[in-house]
Amino acid sequence: MPGAIAVKIIIPLIIMLIIHLQYRLWYGDGSIAQINQYQQELDELKQEVDKKNQRNEALRAEVLDIQKGQEAIEERAREELGMIKEDETFFQIVK
Repeated sequence: MPGAIAVKIIIPLIIMLIIHLQYRLWYGDGSIAQINQYQQELDELKQEVDKKNQRNEALRAEVLDIQKGQEAIEERAREELGMIKEDETFFQIVK
């Protein structure tokens, strides 16, 4: 008799525990649906970061082009027009 009472109590407890764990798995905090939602948000953020990285690379390339262009203009002005910078001393070597 005491064993039958224990089984009558344990089986419903086990069933309730299984139901509780299933509920948490599908609907609770850290559920499969929530994990999928977080994964989707993470994928979207990664795409956004990739776009911004591409934009940054394009801007870096543009800055380098501008810097090289300015250097080329300065070099040409020095060689062809004999221009010098402010506070710079010009030495001409005559052969």
